[in-house]
Amino acid sequence: MNRIIFGESVQGASHIRADKECQDSYKKVDFGKDIAIISVADGHGSNSCPYSKTGSEIAVNVFCKVMTDFCCHYEDNMNALMTYLNREGDTKVAQVIDTEWKKRVYIQHRNNKREIVLDKQGKIDKGAIYKQYGSTLLGVMITRTFLFAFQLGDGDIMYVDVDGVKSVIEGDKILGTETHSLSKQDSWKSAITVVLNKDEGEKVPYMYMLSSDGMSNSFTSQDEFYKTCRDYYDLIKAHGCKTIARYIKEWLSETSALGCGDDITVMIGYYEEAL
Repeated sequence: MNRIIFGESVQGASHIRADKECQDSYKKVDFGKDIAIISVADGHGSNSCPYSKTGSEIAVNVFCKVMTDFCCHYEDNMNALMTYLNREGDTKVAQVIDTEWKKRVYIQHRNNKREIVLDKQGKIDKGAIYKQYGSTLLGVMITRTFLFAFQLGDGDIMYVDVDGVKSVIEGDKILGTETHSLSKQDSWKSAITVVLNKDEGEKVPYMYMLSSDGMSNSFTSQDEFYKTCRDYYDLIKAHGCKTIARYIKEWLSETSALGCGDDITVMIGYYEEAL
C-alpha cells in the first residue's frame, strides 16, 4: 500500500489584515515503511499569548518525538505498543507530552532572555510563562495494524473513505473562544486519545485529515465541513495528491477569507493500493 502525506498552513485573512503571523504549525515523520506520525498545533494568538507560534512549533515537535521514541522502544512488538497506548494514552502518554512541552517552553523562554515573571512570594511563576506560549495539539500515529489519535484542545481529526466521513475523536465542543491548552496546569487531564484497530479489509483509498479549528469554523454547519472533507478525498482520488498539494494553499486561503478569517492548517494522510 502507498501512503502520501502532505498539507499546508495558511495565514488567516483576519491575521493578514492585522499583520499577525500564522500561529499554526505542523509536522510529519515517516518511521519506516509502515508507520507515519502526523501532528498539527494551533497557537492561541491572543494578546496574552505573544509567543504562541513558538508554542505550537514546540507542540508538534514534542508529539512527533514522543511517538518516535515509543516506536523505537516497541519496534519489535507493535501489539504491545497498541496495548500500552490503549491503556495509558490519556494518562501516562499525555503526561509525558504535557511535561516535555512545558520543559521545552521554559528552556526556550530562558534562552531568549525574555521577562521572568515572579509570583507574590518572589518565585518564578512558570504558569505565567507557559501561558505566553499557549497552544492546542492534534496528533496521529498510523501503523499497519492500528491508529493512535491524540487531541488536546480544538481542531478535527477525520477519516474518509468511499463510505463517507467520520470523526476519529469526538473532541470537547467548548462554547465561545475558550479551548483546552497545553499551557494550563495539568493540561494532560484534558487530552482525549483513542486507539483503533485497522481492519485488514479496509476499503482503499482512504485518508486521515487533521485540521486546526480555522477549517471547521469556516463553515456554517458540521455537514458543510464534512462535505468539504469528502470533496478533498474525491479530488485526490480523481487527480492525485501531487495536483491537490499544488493547489491546497490557495484553497485554504480562500476558505479562510470566505469563512472565519482564522489561520488554517490541514494535513492529509492518503492511503491507496500500490501500483
